[in-house]
Amino acid sequence: MHHHGYLWTGPKASFDNEALRRPPHPEPPPAGSKPELNQRYREVAAEFPTVDLPPLETAYWLIKPRSLVRGTWDEAKEAASWLGEQLAEYALRFASEAERDTTHLARLVNSAAERLESGADISLGFYLERPSYLSLALLTCSPNRSKPELPCPVR
Repeated sequence: MHHHGYLWTGPKASFDNEALRRPPHPEPPPAGSKPELNQRYREVAAEFPTVDLPPLETAYWLIKPRSLVRGTWDEAKEAASWLGEQLAEYALRFASEAERDTTHLARLVNSAAERLESGADISLGFYLERPSYLSLALLTCSPNRSKPELPCPVR
């Protein structure tokens, strides 16, 4: 078992584009569907695996390009430490003052280490100024508990 870290930051409007954050339906639209529906299905099917937007289901990070992996760790505490470093780096930009609280951030890191040890994934999100958004994820891999059929992107 090991852990992969992912980080995305960008405009809140991009984050809100849920069509590109969920995998396409396994079945294409039925014959006779509106051309726009077929076109949208083709776009999502082509873009979902490659777009850098955080997937709605955390485990789907594993099908994204290997280049999006920000780090890989064998130990849950090392992965949680990376999370803590990212939180510290971005905390001053958090839109919510309560989320900047160092005690709150330390609790998030400690909780992440415990959850990763148990094989769970971590997904955190924060509004930043301008309206931007920060998404941080840590996934347990080999296999992933929620999607064991997804292959490891690194090993």
